Amino acid sequence: GIRLEQGNLVVSQSWFRDSQQGILSANDESGSITIDKSTFTRLGTCEGPGGCAHSIYIGNYGALTVTRSRFEAGRGGHYLKCRAGRIGVINNSFDDTAGRETNYMIDLPGGASGEIAANWFVQGASKENYSAFIAVAAEGAQHSSEGLVVKDNDARFAPGVSRESTFVAVWGGDTVQIGANRLAAGLKRTDRR
Repeated sequence: GIRLEQGNLVVSQSWFRDSQQGILSANDESGSITIDKSTFTRLGTCEGPGGCAHSIYIGNYGALTVTRSRFEAGRGGHYLKCRAGRIGVINNSFDDTAGRETNYMIDLPGGASGEIAANWFVQGASKENYSAFIAVAAEGAQHSSEGLVVKDNDARFAPGVSRESTFVAVWGGDTVQIGANRLAAGLKRTDRR
């Protein structure tokens, strides 16, 4: 869909579908990306020698904000993978019900501060990795996650899916602030890995 090398980007009321990556960026620590009222459908893959593609994959940017958007029916990889130091993921839906061989719904591989709030998450049956909905600093703490707040979200499994998983998995020593969230049976609030 969009390949961003540097600078600021604003995306609004757009639909990305049936591709490998909807939005892919390089690194720009002085840049910001804002996505609002957009839909990401049937994106991602982990086939082939090039590694995984994701619905959105943001490099080491200054900030990413995603609001009022929908992620659905992923075809591999993560729905949102972001290496930015500051994030805001607010009032979105992540519907993995029709997903195929997907991974985390949100992956912050280097950690981040900011807010993940008021989102709706549904984990489907066909997962490459169902161990967590949100992963924080799984590839090392490039950014501090002490200022990351996860609150007011609704997380559940798709109808007919019965398993155990973790809502927020945290690697390393940072303390993520996890507030009140509505979690389905079988879904652990957090764990440290």
